[in-house]
Amino acid sequence: MGKLRFGLVGCGRIVKKHAEALTTVLKDKAELSAVCDIKPERAKTIGEKYGAPYFSSYEHMLDSVPIDVVNILTESGNHARHTIDIVKKYRKHVVVEKPMALLLDDADQMIRACDEAGVKLFVVKQNRYNLPVMKLREALETGRFGKLVMGTVRVRWSRDQKYYDQDPWRGTWAMDGGVFANQASHHVDLLKWMLGNPVSVFAKGATQLVNIEAEDTGAAIITFENGAIGIVEATTAVRPKDLEGSLSILGEKGSVEIGGFAVNEMKIWNFRNPAPGDEDILNISNQNPPDVYGFGHVKYLQNVIDTINKKEQALVDGLEGRKSLELISAIYESMETGKEVQLRFRPSRCRLGLNHSAI
Repeated sequence: MGKLRFGLVGCGRIVKKHAEALTTVLKDKAELSAVCDIKPERAKTIGEKYGAPYFSSYEHMLDSVPIDVVNILTESGNHARHTIDIVKKYRKHVVVEKPMALLLDDADQMIRACDEAGVKLFVVKQNRYNLPVMKLREALETGRFGKLVMGTVRVRWSRDQKYYDQDPWRGTWAMDGGVFANQASHHVDLLKWMLGNPVSVFAKGATQLVNIEAEDTGAAIITFENGAIGIVEATTAVRPKDLEGSLSILGEKGSVEIGGFAVNEMKIWNFRNPAPGDEDILNISNQNPPDVYGFGHVKYLQNVIDTINKKEQALVDGLEGRKSLELISAIYESMETGKEVQLRFRPSRCRLGLNHSAI
């Protein structure tokens, strides 16, 4: 099959991860056909850097350049609108950055629109492809932990007022949310991926060091269907710089902790019953990535290409991406009500995705 042609919508912080993957490691299977951003200077900078035509609207881009897959890299609050519009008008496959939407109803509409158009929807969860994370998942699937007891994720990152002031949508309920919806969404996804279906959550949040609508610090206790307890500790109020993005899983037969600042470094790998290769596990993938986004975008986009070309299944499609959004929405519901929230639920007090004036 020929190369898949990708168009990137939004040229903010994350765009370089997608552009570099498509123009380097994946260049034999994909091509970066065009980029766009409502700020023309951003589109021009990225287009010229990666040798792609650039536009100030996705309508102009899609009307001008043949494209197979559109990567939605815009503000979280615009993901649903952009996805549904592009799918209905142009019938393109869509890759959308996390979170797939801010409202569960929007996520459902995205999934429905893609199904009706006969195109695929992918939600970016690149940290699932970190080598230590994949080794942990393999140990879970082979039953090495026995009964699962507890899982913990810690996101201790630094985002100062200057970061939030870069764009007026950052830290707002309508377009972004706080640390749970933005920075910790990957980690919430990993915890759920490892421990299974959540049944309830109790959470607290606060805005500690910056002037934004949403929270910069919070903690959640999650009960899972299998009886395991999950803990989410998340903050962007670490000073002066990022400290860690970590994941630990504890079971009756073993314990694993992955650290680093992007869930990239195997710290602890202890099992009651040793297996071949255990002695080498601590040495894998202990290289620090250049930023908190990690190394996984290449492998994630490789999965997108292979799924469209019918060589494998999507790791995170729309339905899978919705699961972590539902858990994040339940965290916010609990923060607002001060009560434990049962999954599945219908949000009534969750502020994520709502205009502040409507609250």
